[in-house]
Amino acid sequence: MRFHDHQQAGEELARLLLDRAADNDGTDVIVLALPRGGVPVAAEVARTLGVPLDVLVARKIGAPRHSEFGIGAIAGEDPPVYDRRALQMLGLAEDELASDVARERAELHRREALYREGRPPPAVEGRTVILVDDGLATGVTARAALRHLRSRRPARLILAVPVCAPDAAETIRRDADDVVCLFRPNSFRSVGEWYEEFAQVSDDEVIATLRDPGFVRSGPGTRPASHRR
Repeated sequence: MRFHDHQQAGEELARLLLDRAADNDGTDVIVLALPRGGVPVAAEVARTLGVPLDVLVARKIGAPRHSEFGIGAIAGEDPPVYDRRALQMLGLAEDELASDVARERAELHRREALYREGRPPPAVEGRTVILVDDGLATGVTARAALRHLRSRRPARLILAVPVCAPDAAETIRRDADDVVCLFRPNSFRSVGEWYEEFAQVSDDEVIATLRDPGFVRSGPGTRPASHRR
């Protein structure tokens, strides 16, 4: 199974989540995307469910000289979340990564300011939060985001992705109330290999999506379509 692009992946994920919407306990629902790749996927989910869309910026901490290999991640002002096995395998200590963490924290703040355009972070306390990304490889970035969200006391915390590595999906269940994934291939090397078109999502695309008047703004009071009267 391969997805044509982010939009198709989001449409298929949205259908699965819509089928599960009837199980919602009636709490307000919000969809949060992990930018940038998660934004076009989450947009389809939010549009189908008829709920608010916003972003949660988290940043991966890459291995020295191999930045694409995630060994940790940060969200908000929380301490980094590390993949302990990866640190051990590479012979790294956390304090060796202090400059990398500082650099990614600065980039996190830059993107938050860019995407929010003065808007405050969305309220999540007492709400059902669906955190969406375009795929789950090591899962460390999603783990950091989920732990940050958990500290803000949502009623229910769901991670939804079109494709995920089986081991990562099982590990991350400790941090989410539910993990929704369409496809868990046994052979998994990267998220991009499961998309026919895996174009880089730009900052401008993220901003344009968040400005779309078709999306409900992120205040409480909106429920999935199946709960509307």
